[in-house]
Amino acid sequence: MLLPLLIVLAGMPAAADQTDPALDRLFARLPPAGAAAAGAIEREIWRRWSVTAVEEAIIPFRRGMAAIGRGQWPEALRHFADVTAKAPDFAEGWNKRATVLFHLGRHAEAAQAVERVLALEPRHFGAWAGLGLVRDAQGRPGEALAALERALAIHPHMPGVAEAVRNLRRRVGGRAI
Repeated sequence: MLLPLLIVLAGMPAAADQTDPALDRLFARLPPAGAAAAGAIEREIWRRWSVTAVEEAIIPFRRGMAAIGRGQWPEALRHFADVTAKAPDFAEGWNKRATVLFHLGRHAEAAQAVERVLALEPRHFGAWAGLGLVRDAQGRPGEALAALERALAIHPHMPGVAEAVRNLRRRVGGRAI
């Protein structure tokens, strides 16, 4: 009776986050993958990133995600502030906090949160893409372009990013980055 549950649990990371050793293998497979395979790899990376070993941060993380789903940005920020206070080394807690801050128009704070994500997980393609959005919103298209290009270097199949890079290249034109 418990065997099916044990099989399912065995396939799930108990305490993954950005320190999960399986991420190295997933990131190695990402660039050469085709678009469809890259989508599955990306989902697995996000799944592993979204797990924290800090029990006190699990419920606020889930509540923050639910608040994002409802578009309740101030509530989401309260939850992710709680997550980052309880699990300061959990990169995805900082990434979600950055996302919420961006949606609240608090771009300087969002950039600081993204910098924390990237210090913890330099391969975080979502954070690099987010930094591109922040820098663009701050009127810094050269920096936005550099961040988005970094996201693509890590995850060449990231939806929408190649087009954003092309658009920013046109906007930046011959100006120095």
